[in-house]
Order: sequence, then structure tokens, then C-alpha cells
Amino acid sequence: MAQAEAPESAPDPTAAAQAAAVELPPEIVAQSLGDWFRAWIARLRAGESGVLPVIAGIILISVIFTAISPNHVFLSAGNLVNLFQQSAVFMVLAMAEGFALLLGEIDLSVGYVGAVGGVIGVQLVQPTTTRWPWWGAIIAAVLVCGVIGAVQGTLITRVRLSSLIVTLAGLLIFNGVMLILLLLGPFSGYPSLAGDNNNLQILYKLMWGTIDPLVSWIAMAVIVIALGALLWLGDSRRRRSGLVAPPVSLTLLKIALIAVVAVVVVAICNINRANIGTLEGVPWVIPIVLAVLAAWTILLQKTRFGRYVYAIGGNREAARRAGIKVGTIVTWCFALCSLTAGIGGLLYASYLGGMSNNVNGGQLVLYAIASAVIGGTSLFGGRGKVLHGVLGGLVIGGIYNGMYLLGLDVKYQFIVTGLVLLVATTIDALSRRGATGGSAARV
Repeated sequence: MAQAEAPESAPDPTAAAQAAAVELPPEIVAQSLGDWFRAWIARLRAGESGVLPVIAGIILISVIFTAISPNHVFLSAGNLVNLFQQSAVFMVLAMAEGFALLLGEIDLSVGYVGAVGGVIGVQLVQPTTTRWPWWGAIIAAVLVCGVIGAVQGTLITRVRLSSLIVTLAGLLIFNGVMLILLLLGPFSGYPSLAGDNNNLQILYKLMWGTIDPLVSWIAMAVIVIALGALLWLGDSRRRRSGLVAPPVSLTLLKIALIAVVAVVVVAICNINRANIGTLEGVPWVIPIVLAVLAAWTILLQKTRFGRYVYAIGGNREAARRAGIKVGTIVTWCFALCSLTAGIGGLLYASYLGGMSNNVNGGQLVLYAIASAVIGGTSLFGGRGKVLHGVLGGLVIGGIYNGMYLLGLDVKYQFIVTGLVLLVATTIDALSRRGATGGSAARV
């Protein structure tokens, strides 16, 4: 008589929970703050490092440059505000590049497209020629950049050209267009924002203007209360509806963290930073960058459009079969990428106090890509957040600022930035490999 087959072992009742803790976001599986942290640690072990590496990088850069900078001025109030101003263009261009990277595409033209936007804005407000109001010049600049992106996106989706080739051609074309636009008007190619004209001054103050200290505190309190209320009411509404929501303690922790960061930033900015006279208050560039961050975060994290972007970046063919209009979404993403680059170009023009043919758009686009990837956005598409561009831009700006304080040549800045980019890309590749290996092991 044949031996009876051994009964199959009973399934492990904890296996599904363990898999869920790794596969699902911590907010979904967590019922308490402790559960959330345990799920977060499980995701770290699975290769999902999130923003942890870039935050560690920011801390490391701060410690090193504080220790070795002359008179340890790296973390002084004046230098921190200057650091953010230097990083603002990198941040905005990185947020622009994020729209392409999330799709698994790339846009090499954002440096010169943004520069075209900057030149348009500066030229239109010149009091001796066009005399446009500042708001009209800004709208025209970003709309022209958006149209440029839409044309490039159409070539990529309708003609089925490679985004690498289309945007590389854009880099060359709009370098030439920028040079042509610079020659319009009696400025010998160097239109400036200097002068007493109100429209010139407002564009100049996008980067260099400051908000009154008292107004800064009031605005900060209003923004923190508004954000806290939105977080609390949103999570409460989801709990009442029986939907997934983070633990109450985590919501309170997020609100407290936002408040602490806001207080620290405003307190630093309100310190008098001038050697002679008074220079205090939050620079206008900070709320501008935060407004771009908030707008694109809501678009990508809270709307159907954003879900479609991540779906296309994760698996384009699956997204197409699910009924997503891939061509339309990709075209819109390239339009938003260039529109955001236009905002970065206006900030760059403000930072320089005008525009000239010395703008190195090729270097700017490389810094934009590096900032996004260093911040945590994947080059392979489908993974990343707008915040990653801001954090990565802060890293690039920190390297630039720290080396400037040390008096080191720009060639060392290139080397260090390249090494940091290699490390960030390696972390991204290893985390994906770890996540894939972990998934395979769990099957």
C-alpha cells in the first residue's frame, strides 16, 4: 500500500500581515504611532529608504562645512538665508524635471527654456521699450515656456520621438533663442533689472526682497494653522468615513513638525543679517518656492492626474490598457515641466539682477536632474515626490555654498556634486534591487 502523501503545511497566519507591512504604505497598515514606525522600519529594510538618505546628506554637509568653514559661519543666519537663495533656482528646476522623471522620461532643455522665460520677463518690463506691468511679464514668460513644453511633449507622444533627442534639440534651439531675445532693445545683450521703475524693482525683489518681520510671524502663524487644520480635518473625515487614515498621534506629530520648522525658518530670517544697517525678514523667494511646492504636491498627490502620472511611470503599457490617455498626460507633464522651468528662470534673472549670454543652461539642467535624483526621485519613473527636488536642491546649494566659503575653485564643486549624484543613483538602484529581491523572496 502506497504511503499517504504528507499533508500540506498550514499557511502561516502572520505571513500576510508581514507582507502587507512591507508592500503597503505605513499609513495603511498602522493603527498607532508604534505600528507606523515598525512598518516604516520594515520598508527601510525592504529598500524603501525615502528621504532618509538626503536628510542624512544635508546633516552631514552642515556638520562638515560648519567645522571647516572660516569662523564656522556655515550655519549663521546670514549664510543660511543666502544658502536658500542660492538653492532656490536648483529647487524649482528640480521640481520641473520631476514631471519628466516620474514618467521615466528626461528633459534636457529646462535650463535654457527657463532662461528664455527669464529673458522674456526682464525684456518686457524695460521702461524704455515695452513697459509691461510686472504681473503681465511674469504671466507671459511662464506661458511661453509652457507652450514650449507642450510642443516638445507633442513631438514625443504624437511623432513618437525620444524625449532625450527632442529635449537635447530643445537645449540647442532655446540657447539660440535666448541669445536672440537678449539682443532685442538697446541693451547690448545685457538687459538689467536695475533702476527705480516699480516693475523692474518687483522682479528684482522676487529673490532679494524681504517681508517685514512682524508680517512674517503673522503669515507663518496663519499658514501653520491652515495646514494643521487641513491635515486634521482631512484625516478626521477619512476616519469618520471608514477610510484608511494615519493614526491621530501621527497627524499631531506632522502638525508639530511643520510648526517647529516654520518657527525656526522665520526666526533665522528675522535676525539682522547686515554688517551695516538692517537686513531682516523672510525673503520673498521662500514663499514663492513653497507655493510651487504646495501646488505641484497637491496636483501629483491628491488628484487623478497625479495618479495617472505615477501609473504611467510605473508601467506605461499597463496604464494604457487601463484606459489612461498616456499621450495626453505625457504632453501635459512636459508642458508643466517647462512652465515650472520658466518660474525658475525668472528667479534666476532676479538673482543675477538681469540676464546675459553668460547663462549656462546646460549646467543648470544637470544640476536640476542631480537635485531631483539626489532628493529621492527615481530615474526609472513611477517613484518620487515634488519635495525630493527641494531637498536635493538644498544639497546642491549646500555644496556650492560651502565650497564658496572655503574659497575652492568651481572644478571641485563639479567633482563633489558628481560624486554625490553617483551615491544617490547607487542608493536608488540598490533599493530597487532590494525591493525586487524582497518581493521575489516573498512570492
